[in-house]
Amino acid sequence: MSGMFTDPDPGPDTGPDTSPDTGTDKGAEVEPGQEGTAPPRAPGRRRNRTVLLAAALVAVTAVAVVGALGLGGGDETPAAPPREGSTVAVTRATLVERTKVEGALGYGTEIPLPVKATGTVTWLPEAGTTAERGDTLLRVDDRPVVLLYGTLPMYRELGLAAGTPPPGTGSTTPPAPGGAGGKGEAGGEGGTPSGAGTVATPPSATPPAATTTPQPLRGMDVLQFESNLAALGYTGFTVDEKFTSSTERAVKRWQKALGVPETGRVGLGDVVYASGRVRLGPAGVRLGAAAGDNALTYTGTTRKVVVNASAQEASWAVRGTPVTIGLPDGSPVKGEVASVGRQAAAPEGGAGDAPPTVPVTITVPDQRALGRLESGPVTVEYTGRKREDVLTVPVAALVALAEGGHGLETADGRFVAARTGLFADGMVEVSGPALHAGMKVRIPR
Repeated sequence: MSGMFTDPDPGPDTGPDTSPDTGTDKGAEVEPGQEGTAPPRAPGRRRNRTVLLAAALVAVTAVAVVGALGLGGGDETPAAPPREGSTVAVTRATLVERTKVEGALGYGTEIPLPVKATGTVTWLPEAGTTAERGDTLLRVDDRPVVLLYGTLPMYRELGLAAGTPPPGTGSTTPPAPGGAGGKGEAGGEGGTPSGAGTVATPPSATPPAATTTPQPLRGMDVLQFESNLAALGYTGFTVDEKFTSSTERAVKRWQKALGVPETGRVGLGDVVYASGRVRLGPAGVRLGAAAGDNALTYTGTTRKVVVNASAQEASWAVRGTPVTIGLPDGSPVKGEVASVGRQAAAPEGGAGDAPPTVPVTITVPDQRALGRLESGPVTVEYTGRKREDVLTVPVAALVALAEGGHGLETADGRFVAARTGLFADGMVEVSGPALHAGMKVRIPR
């Protein structure tokens, strides 16, 4: 129809207009936006998205904290991720406590020899010389002082004792006045006239001189000496408590071999007794000095170890207790406690508050194991407490718990309490209701 306007390109029908009324005429023309710019967003949309993200982060953090603290509501508590570190098994074993103390190897304490000879020292042995029965220890006035074995010291001269006159050889008594049977009356038989005032004339013959018979000397010291004399090969007498003429003859043969006058008697300073072979120490006198009790010192001939053990911790030192001796080169040698001193003393050179010590002597049965070492510092290892068939873990597996005490970390990250007992050789005794043999625990880094 003529006079009507027709839109040449009608768009698709978009339905009724629902846009908000902005106060602008629908027919008004809208200025197009600049090219390359995004249409403006509503002011409140960005704020809403930021709030949602923050809330989500708080929720995730809360879940993580609950899981880590084990505060979930279920019966099973989820374990935290295990920490790094190796795991070991709880084992059942026997723990033995071993302790090392310092000691000194040597021949023991030097003891003075009871030399009773008097005179000038004319010969001395070298220090370290070993002497046995019959050997000369030293010479005094060029006479040998000989070593013999025994425990009874020399306290008197040995020889035949002075005897008593034989019967019938005593002094004679002159006859009584008046004759042998006279009464002294006049005309009496065999008598003299009364009032004569004369006495009987003594016999002209001189009585024989009284003689004595040597008597045997008796005593335990005689038995000790005769035992040594026989051991040296001088026999011909009975070894007993009597020093007889047969003993005297044997003594003379012994004196001849020694190069001394053959008197048959043994002087107080001719011999020195010791319990056995001795090792002579440094001389206490010089040549030309007077002999005395401190002329020589001696020790035993076997090497031993002496430990000055603390008197408070010497319960391990019991006679017969086995120990291990560590030599300076590191090699071990077996030893045994032989004796323990009964008197405690302050340690030499120690501080005033140092505990007193007692000497513990340790013997070494295998002397060859010591080699040529004669003296030096050593270590002595002894066994203390012992715990059999107990649960054990390495000491490094223990952890300190916040509430006190010790615990163990399981392989899945849990912590269980553990009571500790004996520590020995890097292991520790543990116990607790949650522990059992074979259980895996973690050693923390």
